[in-house]
Amino acid sequence: QPPPPSESVSGKAETREFQAETRKILDIVSKAIYTDREVFIRELVSNASDALEKARFSAATGSEFENRDMPLEIRIDIDKKKNTITFQDTGIGMTQEELSDHLGTIGRSGSKAFAESMKASHAAQHNEGDPPTQDEGLQASTIIGQFGVGFYSAFMVSPKVEVYSKSGKPNTKAFYWQSDGSGKYDMAEATGVQRGTKIIVHLAEDAQKQFSDPATVERVIKRYSNFVGFPIFLDGKRINTLGAIWTMDKDSITDDQHNEFFRFISGSYEDPQMRLHYSTDSPLSLRALLYVPKSHTERFGGGRMQPGVSLYSRKVLIENRSVHIVPDWLRFLRGVVDSEDLPLHVSREKMQNSKLMRQLNQAITRRVLRFFEEQAKKDPKAYLEFYNDFAHFLKEGVVSDRANQAQIAKILLFNSTAEFRPFFVFSFEFVFCHFGI
Repeated sequence: QPPPPSESVSGKAETREFQAETRKILDIVSKAIYTDREVFIRELVSNASDALEKARFSAATGSEFENRDMPLEIRIDIDKKKNTITFQDTGIGMTQEELSDHLGTIGRSGSKAFAESMKASHAAQHNEGDPPTQDEGLQASTIIGQFGVGFYSAFMVSPKVEVYSKSGKPNTKAFYWQSDGSGKYDMAEATGVQRGTKIIVHLAEDAQKQFSDPATVERVIKRYSNFVGFPIFLDGKRINTLGAIWTMDKDSITDDQHNEFFRFISGSYEDPQMRLHYSTDSPLSLRALLYVPKSHTERFGGGRMQPGVSLYSRKVLIENRSVHIVPDWLRFLRGVVDSEDLPLHVSREKMQNSKLMRQLNQAITRRVLRFFEEQAKKDPKAYLEFYNDFAHFLKEGVVSDRANQAQIAKILLFNSTAEFRPFFVFSFEFVFCHFGI
């Protein structure tokens, strides 16, 4: 548990104005671009994760950096008396100039600038054309989002936001920033600030009941940020204890880990009967972990199943149970798809490029069909058990999904009354091979 807050403003406050374009679109960003106010929690946690990733990189590369041994973590605290919710990280922190740049300009991307500086560092240390090292690629790819825009989502629920920040660079001062989101902000020197950034969100009257409730905040964290790669504590209790196993080497994941993860994402008490875990860089860079449950509700008249595959970008939830990732006839699948190639609107809520989403859908669908085809050959008995329960989904697909019709037909099975093999189960592929049809 961290020590009680000791931050205080020590210098004379300086009032500055937001840039003209910032003032024009701030109202749009804070009130219109997000469809659900709870996403401000996701955005501030993602920004904290960015800052922690930058701190880890700076410490690992041997650059001058203060308090290297400080644990990298995110702490969220709710004060019902003051009606505040506070987000504090032990990340890289910000200097006075960085505070003004990142928080005074909508859409200014500190993360993008950091990634570009990494590229410049690589160019200085390697020959032209050399690929990034594994560590360089990992660190750059795990930076999430744009700090400026995500930060301003806090004004959806707050008439006043305060920030204390101290850079990890040696011999730098701490600073205080505050604004009501209208057109100006104040900055001053501060004392008693540890490395990293602390954001105090003063909840508006119409947001106090919802976001001063620890259970609500915990639910939002688990929905959007459960797989962020750093510990998240809410009022002293760690929230994210389940790892993003889809990012791990598939041979290192145990059956127990798979079963626990499947139960978490599906809400089921059963273990899955099949799983597909793969990654690819073509045509899109993605990681996917998909499960076939042992049973489904449609078989027992429980109504049409909802999609069960969620879309993530660098371990942050973008779209829960997305309707875009796989065709409707594969709605029985449960799992996650994580892609770094999808360009997002600043709110991370909508896909900018529907063509890329179609490519993603097609790539995953074809890989799933190939997986079923492989399973049918590898373990025909297990595949038949799956088919007996899920055949109507595949038959729905063969008549509705013309783009994949031929591939779906290969995994369909049919009982035979042929005299030479009564009750034998045929596939189209068997017929093609043996009878030349």
